[in-house]
Amino acid sequence: MYRALKSATLLIAMMIGMGQVALAQNTATQSVDIDKKLKKLGHTLPKIRKPLAIYKPVVVVGKMVYVSGHISIDADGNIMKGKVGGDVSLKRAQLAARRSGLAMLASLKHELGSLNKIKRLVKTTGMVNCTTDFTDQSKVVNGCSQLFKDLWGADNGVGARAAVGMASLPAGSIVEIEAIFELK
Repeated sequence: MYRALKSATLLIAMMIGMGQVALAQNTATQSVDIDKKLKKLGHTLPKIRKPLAIYKPVVVVGKMVYVSGHISIDADGNIMKGKVGGDVSLKRAQLAARRSGLAMLASLKHELGSLNKIKRLVKTTGMVNCTTDFTDQSKVVNGCSQLFKDLWGADNGVGARAAVGMASLPAGSIVEIEAIFELK
């Protein structure tokens, strides 16, 4: 009886210790500086552009952050234009999606003051300017999704998602992507 009690006590102590290690790991994960991680990954946020129409780029409601559709802007501030499956390759379209993601992050940082206030990505909707026979919209939007996964990890950086083809997008942009985030 004594041995069984001693073994059970030891087992409980080990489980508590493991829980503390898991808690410490979880806390360490949450304390990652997203602003610094962005730089470490070699990304620079673009300048914020004025909206093309009447809307707010970012709206915060409680702990939810709704980010309006952001089009693809190259490193020089020009709209990345074209039609995937026509004059735009899959690789360039994925770059355009990543650039849309960076534009969203710039708007988020401007509105929130820091990307570190974001807990997780909830949903992404990507619209791809493409020919009628192009069917790899999901691969295009992966350009943005991979960026968010790289920043917030597989749990918090990957959310629900839609990727659809469009006959055209504002200003002839290759992609337009919107997202919903949760605040800490």
